[in-house]
This record gives sequence, structure tokens and C-alpha cells, in this order.
Amino acid sequence: MQIQQNLDHQGDQDNSLDFTVVIRAYNSQENLPLILDKLRSQLDTQNISWEIVVVDNNSTDNTASIVREYQSNWCQSYPLRYYLEPQQGAIYARWRAIREARGQLIGFLDDDNFPDAHWVSAAYSFGESHPQAGVYGSQVHGEFEVDPPPNFKRIQAFLAIKEHGSQPRLYNHSTLNLPAGAGMVIRKQVWLEYVPEQLVLQGPVGKSLSAKGEDFEGMIHIGEAGWEIWYNPKMSITHQIPASRLEKDYLISLIRSAGLNVCTLRLTKANNWQKPLIITRIILGNLRRIMRHWLQYRGQYQSDLVAACELEFFVSSLLSPLVYFKR
Repeated sequence: MQIQQNLDHQGDQDNSLDFTVVIRAYNSQENLPLILDKLRSQLDTQNISWEIVVVDNNSTDNTASIVREYQSNWCQSYPLRYYLEPQQGAIYARWRAIREARGQLIGFLDDDNFPDAHWVSAAYSFGESHPQAGVYGSQVHGEFEVDPPPNFKRIQAFLAIKEHGSQPRLYNHSTLNLPAGAGMVIRKQVWLEYVPEQLVLQGPVGKSLSAKGEDFEGMIHIGEAGWEIWYNPKMSITHQIPASRLEKDYLISLIRSAGLNVCTLRLTKANNWQKPLIITRIILGNLRRIMRHWLQYRGQYQSDLVAACELEFFVSSLLSPLVYFKR
């Protein structure tokens, strides 16, 4: 049975909607029903025209058949649509979602993100009340399969956990202080106008994390264009963290990737005359951080996972200009 790629209970596909929820799915048969049930139970959306779009990034499990089953019993006023993006990679799935979305605002959920009951209404309301916000992010809490190590909050942002309190606040793209891609909402027209389709960082492909940071790169382009980037605590989601993502090898690999891409991100949209200054600051700043960190934690790196991860980030950031020139 062919999947209904354009199932739509609201009429012509060209009609603009207020909001699109995008689920980027890859081998998501376990979590996808939970996410769809959360979205089907959203509150205070009666005055919002919205839709759900699942972008399947070439899954090999039953992701497609699960969507088909939900579509066959879908009685909601908002449509559930499905698209297969055969080119593997997070950036390709995101661009496919942006092209297919009919909402003026697009909210992104990964296949391990569970929104609370007011996520859609809070996301739409914030966009309406903050017209200069080109991007805004959710408050993201971690749901851990096993207890994280002591002091994990110092590095939790690397796992897209964003807990900045109960008040909205502006992010600062120039210091790479930005929301996570998980739970991020963009203004579609702003993204299309200011973010190049061919980014330097292409995002995760399969298990490779070497080009992770494509969300940050896109947001930097938007911030440099003069749009605001916000944290909205009323958009709350839970990020499921399996035990494997707290293992040392995974965390070190993830954080190394983030560090090695620091220079590439900091030089996004920089003028040529600015680049030597930025590179110098990256090198000197991280040399100071490494020395200070080593003096504080020397002898503890084998037993203190968080300290080892922090050192890995400083060292990788120090080396990031080499990766930039290699690219």
C-alpha cells in the first residue's frame, strides 16, 4: 500500500498555515508512536492552523508503515503528512522539511524528543509576540536511561539539553551561545532567504558526527542578518538520552566534533580582515583554558568523565583552525 504522502484534511496544499511540526525520523519505529501521540494530544491549538510532517531519512525499519497506520486512522483537523528523503544526512532531511512545510513557522523535533502538551501553542504564541525572532529554541530537559555522571550539567548542552530558567532570554550567536536544533522553531521565509542551502557543515550522516553543527551554522547566518534568536522556556520538551550516549567513547567523540568545528562556525560570515583576529583569539583563549583546566584537574582525567570531556573540547577547539584550513 502506497503511503499517503500528501494526506490533507484542510484543502489545497498551497494554502499557508500558521505552524508546521517537523519530525526528522531515522529508524524511529520505537519512539515515533510516542511522539505522534504527544502531538495528537496538544492543547489550546483550536485557533491555530497547523500540520505534522514526518521526514523519513531513508529508514530501514518500520518507520514508514507506522506513519501509514496513523494516517489511516487520522481524524484530527490538522494533517499528518509523510515524505521520504533518500539522501542520508541531517541537513538533507531538514531542507526537505523546510521545502515541504506549509507553515510560516516550522518547529523541529528529532525522533527522541517528546513535547509537552502546550508545545505547539507556546511555539506559535511566541512567534506571534516576537516578530523579530528569526529562530527560537525550547527548554530541553534530559530523560536519562541511566544516571549521568557527577557534575554532568557542565557538559549537558552537548546533548542538546537547554535549561536556562523560566524567563525568555536572547541568545548571542557571536559567541556560539545558541539553542539546540532539537525543539528549534524557525521562521520559514527567514531561513529560505538567509541560510545557504550548501552549508559548510552538513550535519550527522549515520553515526558520523564530524560535520555536526549545521544548525548553529544556519542560525549564525540568521543572526548576522539582524534577526533575533531567543530561548522560550514555555516550549518544553524532553530529550531521551539512552545509556550509550553517556559512555565515554561517545561523549568524547561528540565533544571532539563540536570543538573541531568551532573555528568554522566562528568564521561564518566573518570578513577576511576579521579572520586572523578571530583565529588568534581561538588559539590564545583555548591555550589559557587548557592550562587553567589542567592545573585544576591534573591527575583526575581518568576518573572524572566531565573533566575529561571539558579538556577534550578545549584541545579540539585549539586545533579547530587546522580543520578550517583543511576544509
